[in-house]
Parts: sequence; structure tokens; C-alpha cells
Amino acid sequence: MTKTLAGPLSDFDPQTIRAELHRMADWVADYRIGISERKVSNPVSPGETGSALRSTNWDKPASFDEIIRDLDAVVMPGILHWGHPAFLGYFGSTNNTPALLGEIAAAALNVNSMTWKSSPSATEMETVVLEWVREICGLPTGHMGVVYDTASVGVMHALAAAREKKCGGVRANGLLASGSTVALRIYASDQAHSSAEKAAIALGIGEANVIRVQTDNDFRMECNHLRRVIREDMEKGFTPMAVIATVGTTSTASTDPVPEIAQICAELDIWLHVDAAYGGGYGVLPEGRWVMQGMEAADSIVVNPHKWLFVPLDFSTLYLKNPEAVRSVFSLTPEYLRGAAVDSPDAHDYMDYGIQLGRRFRALKAWMVFRAFGRSGLESRIRENCRAAAHLADLVEEEQFFTLATSVKMAVVCFRYEPPNKGVEDVNRINQEIVESVNATGDAFLTYTTLRGKTVMRAGFGNLLTTDNTIEAAWDLVRRAAPVFLDSAPDRQY
Repeated sequence: MTKTLAGPLSDFDPQTIRAELHRMADWVADYRIGISERKVSNPVSPGETGSALRSTNWDKPASFDEIIRDLDAVVMPGILHWGHPAFLGYFGSTNNTPALLGEIAAAALNVNSMTWKSSPSATEMETVVLEWVREICGLPTGHMGVVYDTASVGVMHALAAAREKKCGGVRANGLLASGSTVALRIYASDQAHSSAEKAAIALGIGEANVIRVQTDNDFRMECNHLRRVIREDMEKGFTPMAVIATVGTTSTASTDPVPEIAQICAELDIWLHVDAAYGGGYGVLPEGRWVMQGMEAADSIVVNPHKWLFVPLDFSTLYLKNPEAVRSVFSLTPEYLRGAAVDSPDAHDYMDYGIQLGRRFRALKAWMVFRAFGRSGLESRIRENCRAAAHLADLVEEEQFFTLATSVKMAVVCFRYEPPNKGVEDVNRINQEIVESVNATGDAFLTYTTLRGKTVMRAGFGNLLTTDNTIEAAWDLVRRAAPVFLDSAPDRQY
């Protein structure tokens, strides 16, 4: 029976607090140390976990023994283990000891970093961490940063500022009063993230006004096509509001020609947003710093340390050439916070740069990761992710009927199984089925995407625990799932 500190309405007694925190520390350590011994995923049906959770009687307090038992028996079977070394889906995800410690400390402190006064240390740590990310990735020194949860939220705030700059009066009077808002256009490549459409929906611009620009053979935005569609839109009476260039596209990790796009935006007075959510991390490497070319001209830039700087979800950063452009749209101080402002250049009130008033202490886990790994550790780990991707690419190219769908970029590999005498639709179906077959084993997890009408398999690397053995085992699952190799795939010695 657990006891509370000062009666039934208080927290638990010191002995229970200490004992349960130690138990959870052991649980976390066991999970982290033994994650590679688990399946990446287990078979589970929709509603299975929810049904089991609903059957729990929570009318009366439960013991921690019961709660942890249900965590293991009910919740864990339905977990897709993103931190597993063989989880190669989406963008490589990872966890690590300093990040775990940071999350524990942040949860214990439970501060709201909405203003400097509400949490001085959290605010100033956020500022310092933003400076570190800017420095290590090679972002423009004049751009100021702010932390959000995800890049989708970051791009929405950036485009809200772009809308206000182009129309004026939307903050004060709304969309209808601005007159020309219905004619606004946003341009992004046909490989850009869907957050462009979501932002357009949220901002009242409309999904139909996000214009997808053609890409070249390497899946980079075609600047000639961008110029053409902008010119055609202007002739039709539309108002170009923003262009979204991508550094590290979701499917192939391709990088748009930012300097050329920036020149077009400068000529036509169009807001330039750069989505470097994934590719920004590549700038950590001296050999990857080229992806930052042209960034100084960007009005806004998103980088996600939770994608490729080894900070767990969620931690996204938005950098602004003119931070006042966002602040002027969202700054609003309610009566109960008047007097909270502090007149100092070091006293940022980050609530002024977004729709959220409540802001958790996200910077703490990032600070711990950066301190524990150091600049050199971040660089070496990112380089290792790129080497791992190259290793898989070598395996693909050595195997009959498999081909790389595009050149390997950063730490993403897109590849395709192309058996002879099969049409495109059949090959697309087979590639999708291979991924589903691999994932069904629970021994690895891949995703698939579509490039120019062709379904391709995709692996992303970013996990600190992934080894060559992991990659080779996952590759064996792929090649054995391919129909031409069923029951006859020769063993490989790596």
C-alpha cells in the first residue's frame, strides 16, 4: 500500500517517491539496454490496446505494482519501437542516455517557459541551445531562433508572417477584410512536405493555393518551372506569397537549389521559407556544409534536432531573419500577464512568437545531449549514419534485380526490386508487399514511397544503435521476401 505525503489529497510519501523512481529508472534502463533483443513491432489489431485499457477499473487508486504490470502487459505489446536499431522507417529516430535524463529533469521541474519571468533558466537555456544549433549547422548568424514542437508548427508560424507581410491587416481584421487574401499562392516542390498544405488550411489560404513545382531528375525544385508558374499566376491575378525550398526532402533527402530560389524570391518580393527539418543536420559535417548555401537570404528556416541531431521528439527550431515579423502577428499579453515583461535584451518572452502560451522545457534535453556528445560527437555520429546508408546502398547494387531509385543523399536510401517481365503496376505492388512482409516479421521496419509513379522501398538512418549487422540482417529480409528469391535465396556472407 502506497502512502501520501500529508494525507489522501497530497503526493506520495518520500520513501514511495524514491522507490518508484528507482523502479522506473530500472525499467527504462532495462528497456534501453535490451531494446535490440525485442521485436521492432508485434502483431496487434486496431482497438486491441484500447479495449484492454478501457477494461481497467480506475474508480479507485491502483498500486504502482498494478500500474507497471499493465504497462508491460497491455501497453508494450502495441508499441512500434522507434528506438530499435532495426527501425529504418521515416527519418531515423533515436534515444540516448542524456536525452532521457533531460526529459526526467524537465518533467520534475514542470516549468512553463512562456516568459522570462515565468522561468528565467528555461528561457535563457532555450536561447543558448538555439545559438548552438545555429552555430553547429552553419545557419546565418543574424537569424533569431524559437523552439516549437514540430516543423509543421514552425512553417505555419512562418507563413502567417508571410501572409501579414503580403496582405497587412489580417491579424487585426481577419481574412475577408484584407481583400486580396483569397488570391494568395504558396509554392513548393512536388517532393516537399505536406505541412505546406496543412499550414495553408490553418491560415485560411486553402489547400488548392499550394502550387507544386516540378523537380528535376534528382528530385530538386526546377527553378525554370518555378518562374513560369509564378508568372502565370500573376497574369491570372494571384498574389505569390511564399516559396518553400526544402533541404532534405522526406522521400529522397534531396536539396532544392536555395541560392537560385532565393534570387527569384528577392526579385519578386516573395517570402522564402527553407524547410531544413531533416537536412539541416547535414550541415554539421564540413562536407555537408554546402546545404547551407543561400540560407542568409531566407526569411525563415526550420531545423529539427529531433530528426538528425539526436534529440528525441519533440524539438523543432524556427530561425527568422526578422523575428518581429512573427512577433507582430502573435504577440498578445493578457491582463493576468501584464507586468511580466522584463526590459532586457536577454529576457525573451517566447510566448510572443507563437500561438502557444504554455511552453514546456524542451531545451533541457537538447542541452544535455549537446553537452554529453559535444560538437565532435554530433559530427561523428552523423557521419556514421551516412556511412551506414552507403553500406546498404552497396548491398542493393550487388544484388540482381535490385536497383537504387536515386543516388544516396545524406542518410536515406531509396531502392526498388525490378524483376524481369513485369509491368509497372505489378512491380509497384511487389515492392509494397516486400515492405509489408519485412515489417510483418517484426525483425525490421521499412517504409515505401512513390517516385515518378514508381513504388520504391526506403530506409532512413539516424539511430545510434544501428550496426552493419543490423543492416545486413534487414537486407536479408528484403531479398528473401522478393518473389524471385522465395525459398531459393542463397546465404550471404558479409
